Amino acid sequence: MIQALMLSFQSLSDRRIFAVLVKVILLTIVSILILGVGLWFALQGLFGWFNVNDDSLWSGLLSGAITVLSGFLLFRVVAVAITWVFADDIIDAVEDRHYPRQAAFGKRPSLGAGVQLAMRSIMRVLGYNLLALPLYVLLLFTGFGTAIAFLLINALLLGRDLEDMLIARHGAKGAMNKLPRLMLGLMGTAGMLVPLVNLLVPILATATAVHWVHSGNSNL
Repeated sequence: MIQALMLSFQSLSDRRIFAVLVKVILLTIVSILILGVGLWFALQGLFGWFNVNDDSLWSGLLSGAITVLSGFLLFRVVAVAITWVFADDIIDAVEDRHYPRQAAFGKRPSLGAGVQLAMRSIMRVLGYNLLALPLYVLLLFTGFGTAIAFLLINALLLGRDLEDMLIARHGAKGAMNKLPRLMLGLMGTAGMLVPLVNLLVPILATATAVHWVHSGNSNL
């Protein structure tokens, strides 16, 4: 796992990977800003409709807090969804450089298949996190339970996303056992909680998954 992660960092020096990284970062930032501004105005309209907009400072602070929290929670959804758009470019670059034999036998999925997988990923993330919302709230009283539950649930989902990217190209040969998949998901989800680092995580996680599967360790 450590070797696969180190190789994924080395991949950032690849011009093709770096170009994708720049695109993903810019599109993620723009998307989060658009969502944030839209949510801000939606909340202001909602407060006005409920006649609680008299205290502009209070409503502004509340809107700001909700917007920041929503952006934090939605970052993973937005970043992974955008990465899905460029996932095949990332896999192409890593496989062409390190695993030409596997690259020759892999089949790049169509744009339609990629969009379908991306939408499935988004629905899974939103659906499972909404279902887990009562659990998150309940575990707030433990002080750390919510963070652990969030990490585990989203690690499982991210690991599934990374595996789906490779299965779409290599079929059953792209599959991973549950433990390696969870480990990759935990690393990626934890990384997305760190400011600035989270902008690199989608690319690094995808590259790490490719190295992990093709190195023959995915079934450990």
